[in-house]
Amino acid sequence: MKRPAALILVQTGTRSEPRRGLSGSGRSTMNVFNRDMKKRQKNWAATLQDGNQYDYLRDEVGGRVADRVYDIARTFPLALDVGAGKSHIAEHLSKVLWVCLDSEIPTQCVQADEEFLPFKENTFDLVLSSLSLHWINDLPGALRQIHQVLKPDGVFIGAMVGGETLYELRCSLQLAETEREGGFSPHVSPYTAVTDLGNLLGRAGFNMLTVDVDDVQVHYPGITEVMTDLQGMGESNCAWNRKSLLHRDTILAAAAIYNEMYGNEDGSIPATFEILYLIGWKPHESQAKPAKRGSATASFGDLSKINRPSPRET
Repeated sequence: MKRPAALILVQTGTRSEPRRGLSGSGRSTMNVFNRDMKKRQKNWAATLQDGNQYDYLRDEVGGRVADRVYDIARTFPLALDVGAGKSHIAEHLSKVLWVCLDSEIPTQCVQADEEFLPFKENTFDLVLSSLSLHWINDLPGALRQIHQVLKPDGVFIGAMVGGETLYELRCSLQLAETEREGGFSPHVSPYTAVTDLGNLLGRAGFNMLTVDVDDVQVHYPGITEVMTDLQGMGESNCAWNRKSLLHRDTILAAAAIYNEMYGNEDGSIPATFEILYLIGWKPHESQAKPAKRGSATASFGDLSKINRPSPRET
């Protein structure tokens, strides 16, 4: 694969709050996340002087998405990166750090809401996204829009956080809050299950689907460092039903539970990020198609006879 001839980077932005509850297609949809809150969290994280130290997960996953682009033996004249952030995918495609400022690939940055892509139909040969789609309220609608802006035979390659992400933190907080406060509230955002992705991509119109899972485990000194890094990444919970504050006693109890249940021998604790990688193609007449039902010339029952010596040979 050759690098894209041109790249459009979509930086995260949101529409005004009264528009929430409507998808890009005008249909009503689930309203799980406060998108304005997520924008404020990311803007705050972007102001940190030492913000680069929190980019390790996005850099790692961005590189793995770029690897999947290189696996395709094709040239993509025009590509779109949805939720580009600091160009965590593009830096691996161009081998430079800041694509927006200095790149071998002609690049244009656009601030837009991932749920309302401002591009015409059949525009891009390639659409990319890394660790952005898990904060979208209308994921089916967003996938339909990505499908719409792709040219026929174009491909979407993405990565998003899966449902088992931070299960250690989630369980520890739930047990601690139940013990100290008599009940618990969600402190880790809900994420998409891998079993749902294939269906969502198919409903959006993609074919030749590939979905795979990769667990990235990061080790921290303690639970405080886990939550500090999530804030620095701009990945704090922004669900509408989140509890805004944790009591000190609950945090101390959660730290003890985390260490007891998941702690390593060296005193560190693991935090697991389940990363879901998805690839889908926009249909085109040139693509390979499955054979018609009933057109097989051999039976699965005959497979056991393959390479079996005949009676004469024995």
